[in-house]
Amino acid sequence: MKYAFFPGCVLEGAAKENYIATIAVAKALGIELLEIPGWTCCGASHVQDVDDLAATAINARNIALAEQMGLPLLTVCNTCTLMLRKAKAKLDNGQKEKVNGILSAAGLSYKGTSDITHLLWVLLSDYGLDKLKGMVKRPLAGLTVAGYYGCHILRPPALMDFEDHANPQSLESLICALGAQPADFDAKLKCCGFHATYTAEEDMIRITGETNQSAVKAGADCIVTPCPLCQMSLDMNQPEGQAAVGCQQEMPVLHLSQLVGLALGLTPEQLGMNMHIAGREIIKRKVSSR
Repeated sequence: MKYAFFPGCVLEGAAKENYIATIAVAKALGIELLEIPGWTCCGASHVQDVDDLAATAINARNIALAEQMGLPLLTVCNTCTLMLRKAKAKLDNGQKEKVNGILSAAGLSYKGTSDITHLLWVLLSDYGLDKLKGMVKRPLAGLTVAGYYGCHILRPPALMDFEDHANPQSLESLICALGAQPADFDAKLKCCGFHATYTAEEDMIRITGETNQSAVKAGADCIVTPCPLCQMSLDMNQPEGQAAVGCQQEMPVLHLSQLVGLALGLTPEQLGMNMHIAGREIIKRKVSSR
């Protein structure tokens, strides 16, 4: 299995641990990730508000680079997935010729031959949960995990179109395949507030606290999310979020790749979990006790 890997800006910088974990997990599973040479930022769901055509063109360029590799494009970020799929939908429905006129200056052309997928979807649909179960070396039995989807991997449903956006089950199925127990988590479909960091910081902090508090109430040992922006928001802002809602219990927030990596027998250090803010020692103790 081989994919054109689009890490995106966050994995290159603020969520470097997710890059580390993703590469380690892919290697352990025999999935070949070939980083797209010369990829650029997807626009992070903001650039289209300034220039919608530019947003489409920059992502058409990223897709065209994957097409040159002859591979489907894989991301590990919900927002990157949304932006790339949004651009693909526009290109395939009338904007291809106009945008290719822009790309021609760089010697590129969008053809529409590369699919846009996410690591979560690949693990379920391409790799398969039965095969993944067979690779588990350290079942996560006794660990209760709150699966946090966030919003961009599910909505708008016409674009994302992997599962029922109102009742998704992919994270819960994956958690069970790793030997853990999924938590009944009220906040699992809510927005993390990351994209409102600068415009509504107080609201974003409160959302962080409410989400982590919901996981505590559900009896979760940790949260897992397929989006590095969600992870960063829920982890980085957790102290302030706890204070905002009066919650005292730390809640570890893991990247999808980290949870999978733990079940594959990799150590927290090999998965970059020492870079987290909240609950680092909690997960380390629970994993080492197995």
